[in-house]
Amino acid sequence: MIPVFPYSTIFGDIGFEVTSVSVDGTPLPYSRVSKMEHTVALHQSGREHWDLVTLRLSATLPAQELADGQWQDVHCLAVLTEKSTNVRTTARLQAGAGGTWHGSIELARTNHSTRATLSLMVVGTVDGVPGRLIGRPARDWYVDLKSSTPVRQREIDIVEVDFRDGPEVALRPFKDAPWIIDTAGEIPTVFLNTAAIEGFIELLYGTGGSVGEKVLRETVQSQIAQEAWTAMFQAAISDLDLDEDGTPQMPGGWRGSVLTVMLPDVFPDLTPTDALYEINQRRAEGFSWSELQTLMQYAAGKRSQVAKRVTAAVRSVHRGGSGDR
Repeated sequence: MIPVFPYSTIFGDIGFEVTSVSVDGTPLPYSRVSKMEHTVALHQSGREHWDLVTLRLSATLPAQELADGQWQDVHCLAVLTEKSTNVRTTARLQAGAGGTWHGSIELARTNHSTRATLSLMVVGTVDGVPGRLIGRPARDWYVDLKSSTPVRQREIDIVEVDFRDGPEVALRPFKDAPWIIDTAGEIPTVFLNTAAIEGFIELLYGTGGSVGEKVLRETVQSQIAQEAWTAMFQAAISDLDLDEDGTPQMPGGWRGSVLTVMLPDVFPDLTPTDALYEINQRRAEGFSWSELQTLMQYAAGKRSQVAKRVTAAVRSVHRGGSGDR
């Protein structure tokens, strides 16, 4: 578990599996459910229009630890969420023999748009307080409505589009920008403007050219990367979920991956849990927020190798200047 709680939690491993999936009562092919990737792919599931998906679930808890622990009234809750639609569905699993729990949860098509996160929460009464989170699996599941292949990790999307006259109407106010970073969806997207600068796309994807062209290409690529890392980090920390004690939780999906990578550079002396707490306190109380922006910019620059690219560019300019004398 990532967060640290001021009470006893489950130490042993917690298993969580999607055992089968049906779409409007018809079984989804096993090839669309990956236990290795912990992902279910619903796109092109055999029905163009569907209404309801039922996911049958199985969980395994350390039975002896539960029996010996100080928790009472323990329950397993399956939680299905999607940030883009702000939907949250919960279902209770039933206890079986040997620490096994079974149940199902339903995903309604009208409530979801792209990718939902399926989590398991083990809750119980601790020190007289009911409903406290005492355990969860190391990995959540994903239910992907846009993919026909159950792949867990999806890279950032890069889309070439004409901001001025293209199909993305929302990009038209930025018609003069060479690129825009969008983190509102389930996957971060870099939109490259094909109409802003003549030869811009060819430069980015080119492999040859003069030394100056290569240096310019790498410098622009690192600048885009830095802006992308900065935008993704800001999006990841802008909507942190808190537990009942006010402790920030590490988000799932790409937001959690971004924070895991960048937090050690933003706050090198803090654990991820303490770093999230520090960020949440600064945002809530308004102190040292500008300092955080500087730390974030540094971390994004480090990830995108800006210093290395700028150094190469400066050296290239000096070498070119010396040769002209």
